[in-house]
Amino acid sequence: MKNLPLDLSESLRKRYLTVRNNGLANVFKVQDEIISSIRAFLKNEGFTEILAPIIGPVTDPGIRGAKQVTIDYYGVPFKVMSSMILYKQMIITALPKVFALSPNIRLEPLETVKTRRHLTEFRQIDLEVAYATCDEVIDLGERMLCQVIADVKAKCCKELGERCKTLTVPKRPFKRYTYKEALEILENMGMKVNYGEEIPWEAEEALSKAHMEPFWITNYPATARSFYYMESEESPGVLKDFDLVYPEGFGEAISGGEREYRYERLVERMRRGGEDPSQYGWYLDMLKAGIPPSAGFGIGVERLTRFICGLENIWDAVPFPKVAGIPSP
Repeated sequence: MKNLPLDLSESLRKRYLTVRNNGLANVFKVQDEIISSIRAFLKNEGFTEILAPIIGPVTDPGIRGAKQVTIDYYGVPFKVMSSMILYKQMIITALPKVFALSPNIRLEPLETVKTRRHLTEFRQIDLEVAYATCDEVIDLGERMLCQVIADVKAKCCKELGERCKTLTVPKRPFKRYTYKEALEILENMGMKVNYGEEIPWEAEEALSKAHMEPFWITNYPATARSFYYMESEESPGVLKDFDLVYPEGFGEAISGGEREYRYERLVERMRRGGEDPSQYGWYLDMLKAGIPPSAGFGIGVERLTRFICGLENIWDAVPFPKVAGIPSP
């Protein structure tokens, strides 16, 4: 707590006063249009909206240093969802194209406040498509983002204010870099990232600031990501996955990829990554029963709002923000 800005702590603790700011009201009107636009787009693409789980025996372990929350559920330890990714693999056995407005809880390290884009409670549009490839859901993500920005500019220019003049619909297709290429660019910028590691937040922000259009980073190494991503047959150790990064320093937008659906290979990935398979009973039983291959992604609603509105801080992109280290209402 002592390392957090006093004005931020005071502002969030007294949200019942600061939420009355007219600028925030405009942000939330834009956010309403963002969610409506995404829903309309995905419905038009043949998706079915489902209700997301909030608690369960296990949740996504790939949360970059954040801690999970555990509760006592009738004598059994249950997790509060950090991501519904494992559940998306379950539901596509019944519905081939699904999405949910999914709430997530992650106890982020205190230093994440400095990034201005981390919340401990956030929502994302989580979607999954049976039998899809990375290229297909990348194309879907590009079209969705372009449609949302076009809709918001058309319907919320007054609420956006000056941002409406600088916010443009990106040109497709977006630029793509492999993870290896991204590391080479960073090295040329004087930032060394060891191969096999997740790209640090400050390096990701530097890449983002160097671009004026969104771009993809693909094919992360298996050591940088969790067990549910599929490895490339042609390049073992390299994943069929991707991140979309906003330009202008706004950072990561989307994370996703193709899912490993084969029991033996997934258990091997778990063990290599230090996960205990015995903690994932229902999930592994599901894989034994057989599920289809799939691909999907999650896009954070608050981060998308922050980017579209051109906000400095993500806690201004949500009515009731929860920030690491600040117990606010």
